[in-house]
Amino acid sequence: MEREQYLAAIKPRMPEKRFIHTVGVMETAINLAQKYGEDVKKAETAAILHDIAKYADIEWMENIVRDEKLDERLIGWGSELLHGPVGAYIAQSEFGITDEELLNAIRFHTTGRASMSRLEKIIFVADMIEPNRRFDGVERLRKKAQKNLDKAMSACVRHTLAFLIDTKQPIYPLSIECYNDMMNREDSEG
Repeated sequence: MEREQYLAAIKPRMPEKRFIHTVGVMETAINLAQKYGEDVKKAETAAILHDIAKYADIEWMENIVRDEKLDERLIGWGSELLHGPVGAYIAQSEFGITDEELLNAIRFHTTGRASMSRLEKIIFVADMIEPNRRFDGVERLRKKAQKNLDKAMSACVRHTLAFLIDTKQPIYPLSIECYNDMMNREDSEG
């Protein structure tokens, strides 16, 4: 499928504001893919589909987790965490996407994980820094993303964890593993 077909497929599944966000993520992901030598088409497709399940029924998503033998730890975490893995399922089942790296970019765009690929990092970072995002520190994250993808990823993960801690929200285990992996890599690079 081409860009316009994917955009037409996702538009009815989300409010206008989320569609605008998705277009922003797509544009940012394309920019980062070009900058860091990643497959632009994969980045574009993953970005367009990353929130395809964001507004799906939670009970339906939890049933997908059970039926498809996805990570059972997702049950009870709500749409914020369910929509990534279920979005990857939709990308595969409805759109016939079989590229595992592209599916993983959708699957882990909210939680992160240890040993993320460059494409996964691009989608994670693009989701956080797209032009419509407004929060304290977003400009600093945008600048980092233009200089070094790994440092931007690390800063985005730290920002997310600090937000969750400050707002007294639980932290999904994959996010902690992602953080630890990023910190270990930074330590080993000196």
